[in-house]
Amino acid sequence: QVQLVESGGGSVQAGGSLRLSCAASRYSFTISGYCMGWFRQAPGKEREEVASIYSDGSTRYADSVKGRFTISKDNAATKLYLEMSSVRPEDAAMYYCAGTSGIIGVCPVGSGGFAYWGQGTQVTVSS
Repeated sequence: QVQLVESGGGSVQAGGSLRLSCAASRYSFTISGYCMGWFRQAPGKEREEVASIYSDGSTRYADSVKGRFTISKDNAATKLYLEMSSVRPEDAAMYYCAGTSGIIGVCPVGSGGFAYWGQGTQVTVSS
């Protein structure tokens, strides 16, 4: 069964940087037709897509993080990353790693298209 495990969360100073990692098990990064993504959810808010990356390397970002966050993956290591820079207080949330199942032609829009999810890693922002 597919397993996704996030790490790298913690406290970061406003304006600082942080890198989140997602280790995938029993999930192939060599077969085409999959999408991996990062989502976040803060108390009192809906879960929102932060960024996604298709198997061919194509990326998509939420407007709120564009230019500040970078999503990437290491196919050989089956790991997904989210580099966060110029962090803002509103970036504080639980961050989740997610992946699609089967073969798809493009990254889904929203969380509904992702079948596999990690348990999340907490990001807090201090001043």
